[in-house]
Amino acid sequence: MDIKALATEMDSIVAQGAIVDAVKQFFAEDATTSDYNNLTTKNKAQMVEKMEGFANSIKKVNGITHHHTIVDGNVSASEFTFDFEMTDNSTIYWHEIIRRIWNNDGQVVQEEYFNA
Repeated sequence: MDIKALATEMDSIVAQGAIVDAVKQFFAEDATTSDYNNLTTKNKAQMVEKMEGFANSIKKVNGITHHHTIVDGNVSASEFTFDFEMTDNSTIYWHEIIRRIWNNDGQVVQEEYFNA
C-alpha cells in the first residue's frame, strides 16, 4: 500500500474543502479520532456526522492551505491552515497538524489533530 500516495490524495480532497468526502473515502469503519479540544469519535459514522455538522456551519471558506505532508511507514502527518467564517458570525482560523495512522488496506484507522 502506497501511504504517501493515499495521504496526498486525501490531503488534496481536504484542501478543496470536501472534508466529509475525504472521511467517507478514506476512513475505516472502526476509525477513531481525537482533537486538541478533547473531542473524540469512535467510528467512521460518528466522524462523518461530526464533519457534516461542521461543514454545514461554515458560511464562507476564506482559505484552506495545505503546507506539507510527511509519511513514515503507515503514519502520515499533514499541516494545514483553515480559515472559515461561520454561520454564527464567528471566525475559525486553525493552523494544525493532522496525524493519521493507516491500515494495510489503505484506510485511516486513527486521526489526531494538533494545534500548530
